[in-house]
Amino acid sequence: MSVSPADEVAGPGVVARVSAVLGAFSTAPAEGLTLTQLAERCRLPLTTAHRLAGQLERERVLERSPDGRYRIGLKLWELGMLAPRGHGLREVALPYLEDLYEVTHENVQLLVLDGAEVVVVERLRARNAVQLRSRPGGRLPAHATSGGIVLLPSAPEVLDALAAGPLERFTAATIGDAEQLRATVALARRQGWCELRGHLTPGSVSIAAPVVVHGRPAAAVSVVGEIGTDSSPLIPALLTTARAIARALAAARTP
Repeated sequence: MSVSPADEVAGPGVVARVSAVLGAFSTAPAEGLTLTQLAERCRLPLTTAHRLAGQLERERVLERSPDGRYRIGLKLWELGMLAPRGHGLREVALPYLEDLYEVTHENVQLLVLDGAEVVVVERLRARNAVQLRSRPGGRLPAHATSGGIVLLPSAPEVLDALAAGPLERFTAATIGDAEQLRATVALARRQGWCELRGHLTPGSVSIAAPVVVHGRPAAAVSVVGEIGTDSSPLIPALLTTARAIARALAAARTP
C-alpha cells in the first residue's frame, strides 16, 4: 500500500519525528539550522523534514530567518515556561541564585537531571568569568558536570547505564571509565558536593551541590570559575544557597 506525503507526516510516527526535529535544536548554533542540517540531525528524508518544518513553522513552534535557517519559535518557549519542573523551580530559586552570584561573582547555574544529561534551567553569567558551554534550556552530559555528578545518586538506573557504556571524553580530565565515575559519585554523596576541574571545559572549575527536598534531589546549583580559583570560600556559599532553595521549594509545595 502506498503512503501519501500527507499520511507520512500525519501517521502514527509523527510524534517521534516532531520530537526528533525539536530535539535537533538542543545543540544547534544560535543562528539556527538549515533544512539540510535539520534533516541530517533527525535522520529524516529531506522532503519529510521540509514538510514537518513547514507545519511547525505555521504553528509558530519553529520560526524561519531570512536566510532560510530554522530556529525554535516563541510559541514553544511560551509552552516550555509552563513546565512546573523548570518554571516553578526557577521562580523559587532565582532570588537565591542572584544572591550567590553577588557573593561569588562567578557563573551560577541551576540544573535538573533528565536521563544521562542535565538541563540548564537558569544561568547567571559573570561578565569576566570563564566561558561556559551551557545556555538556558541547553543540555550537558551528566558524567562531565559537577551538577550531574551530585544528582546521579538519586538515579541509580541512569548511573548504571552510564557506567555500562562508553563515556564521551571532552577533555583529558573527563571521567572516562565506570570505576572513576562510581567513585566520584560516591564521594559527592558522602560530602554533599562535587568539584570537577577541566572535565567539560578546559580551564574551568565547576562546583555543585544538590537541592534536596523531602529526601530527594530536586535540582543542583553549581558555580563555575577559572581553574585556578580557590574553591574553598565558594563551597559554604554554595551549600547555603542549595539549602535555602530546598527550604523555599518545600514551603512552596506544602499545602
